[in-house]
Amino acid sequence: MAIESTEESAESRDFVTALARGLEVLRVCAGKPEGLTLSEVANFVALPRAAVRRSLITLVSTGYLFQTGRLFIPTTRVLSLSARVKDMPLPRLAQPILESLSKALDESASLAVLDGKDILYIGRAEANRILSVDLSVGARLPAWCTSMGRVLLASLPEEERKQHIPDQLTMRTVHTIGDKSQLNGAFDSIRKHGFCLLDQELELGLRSVAAPVYDSTGKVIAALNVGMHAARLSLDAVNENVVPAVVKAAQDLSEAIQLQNK
Repeated sequence: MAIESTEESAESRDFVTALARGLEVLRVCAGKPEGLTLSEVANFVALPRAAVRRSLITLVSTGYLFQTGRLFIPTTRVLSLSARVKDMPLPRLAQPILESLSKALDESASLAVLDGKDILYIGRAEANRILSVDLSVGARLPAWCTSMGRVLLASLPEEERKQHIPDQLTMRTVHTIGDKSQLNGAFDSIRKHGFCLLDQELELGLRSVAAPVYDSTGKVIAALNVGMHAARLSLDAVNENVVPAVVKAAQDLSEAIQLQNK
């Protein structure tokens, strides 16, 4: 579709050229889950590189695309625009790693990204165990009181992080951190140790371990975790067996992302 012809035919002075260009750029990018360069996008939409660059930067800033190297890749925010999660490169790369991790630990493994004040599940490998929380692909949970959410929040600058945390922290269980200074201490620990162990803060009887997933620039773009019933494993066993396995799986996915973008 040629944007210029659309502009000429638009009779209303309310027509927004920049928005029309941005939507066309997003449409093209959404159809290429493996990613496109600026030049490729410009060729597809038949627009000047400068105009396309402005649209791409805006879409990255608003969370519809992320940039890794020269590639602009659609994020899970395009789900609302009919993109399919399973066709996106990150969940596709993650699925065999999630399945291997789930099989090794006999627990469910998941992948999530940050979306506003929530985490959005974009990958899942189920074990034959039932938790009361529905955690299928597309599910959302509050970021601040989940292991994957805390990993993602810990990677952000403090001012940006505040935008993703509610003003009032509602206690989910008697174990939930309800004080923001303590929560900031948890973020410090996550950055120091490279993982988050959440012990019955989201739901009584539920523990989870999460680790960060990095893109080729070293930016945290997702989090990977395993959840388990607290009665099944002691904290010592979780630290000895589950934590190393989750950290290794997250590292494997990060390496796969980096190899794909070389």
